[in-house]
Amino acid sequence: MRAILVDDERLALAQLKKILERDVGGVQVIGMYSDPADVVAIAEELAPDVVFLDIHMPGMNGVKLGELLQERVPIAEIVFVTGYDQYAVHAFELYALDYIMKPVQPDRLSKTMQRLRRKIGDRANRDEEREREAEPPLICCFNQIRVQQSGEEPRTIKWRTSKAQELFAYLLHHRDRIIERDTLIELLWPDFEVSKAAQQLYTTVYHIRQTLRSCGLEMVTITSGNLETGYRLTTGTARIDSDEWEKQVHSLGALDIRHIEQYEKVLELYKGDYFGDFEFLWAEHERERLRRMWLNHARSVSEFYMEQQMLQAAIRINRLIQQMFPYEEESYFALMLLYDDSGDIAGVEEQYWLLTSRVEKEMESAVSESISEWFDAWKRRDFKAPPF
Repeated sequence: MRAILVDDERLALAQLKKILERDVGGVQVIGMYSDPADVVAIAEELAPDVVFLDIHMPGMNGVKLGELLQERVPIAEIVFVTGYDQYAVHAFELYALDYIMKPVQPDRLSKTMQRLRRKIGDRANRDEEREREAEPPLICCFNQIRVQQSGEEPRTIKWRTSKAQELFAYLLHHRDRIIERDTLIELLWPDFEVSKAAQQLYTTVYHIRQTLRSCGLEMVTITSGNLETGYRLTTGTARIDSDEWEKQVHSLGALDIRHIEQYEKVLELYKGDYFGDFEFLWAEHERERLRRMWLNHARSVSEFYMEQQMLQAAIRINRLIQQMFPYEEESYFALMLLYDDSGDIAGVEEQYWLLTSRVEKEMESAVSESISEWFDAWKRRDFKAPPF
């Protein structure tokens, strides 16, 4: 335990140091001061666990010094040493740990140190618990590139240039792999001379590192490969939302009434397409893979609700699918069937109209024959629905 001693009497300082180190033990006296001003100047640098203060000193008394120290080194505990009992009230008003009467007795000081060790130990345990509870930062790739610190809302990362943004996204996409310098130059500066493009790459990597530090992502590093032929990004303890989402999909139990809330939560956690706000062609394969994973998951939830005759829940899920995949015919037909079962004639007609307007007008294609036949039969009240 690191301690600072303050007393205008040098003999009192020496005596207290002797008792702490010889009689009490487990204490390292890292500073002894007679002038309170010297303590104020050095306290932050020394970062003591405890400060023993004589209350009655000329110039600045110990109570005033204790107030200043609590502002500058709030983690340090204060123990007052005094020959005047009336100062004890002031000591506890200042939230000092304890006060000791002069002349200092080893037994009394030992009791103070026991209280101090318990308090510091409890504080350390709370800090460790908070560290365990605090989640590492989350890098968000759904739609925008954002960062979310533990207990905070996601924040958009402010990049110096659009090139820096795309280079970071590309290295993150290929994390833990060395990407050749020529590959990066061809991606971002294909029309530049090699020397100029290399300088642009070097400068952009520098700006990315600065940006990562400024938004609390110091654990995300970009390092050069062998002979500086390329760069590799590693995320350290930082998490990535698309990875976290996929892990949750794969960890789900069997879809039944006990787990349906978890399935719904996974649907909600998909906040948009992978780098969806950017036209990164190199991300298209991963973007589509995750979209299809979400679609399969949503369809399984819809089928469960339909099997359970929970029609409104099934309608809600299929509307979500429709928003995400406006040109997939299956959600329109599923909604037509659901509205038919619910007796919602307008709903059936609306879905068929939406489907034809999007498929025929926007895609210049034709609605599936089976769906058209079902709708025609429905209008004639012939409900022989063909398999989809």
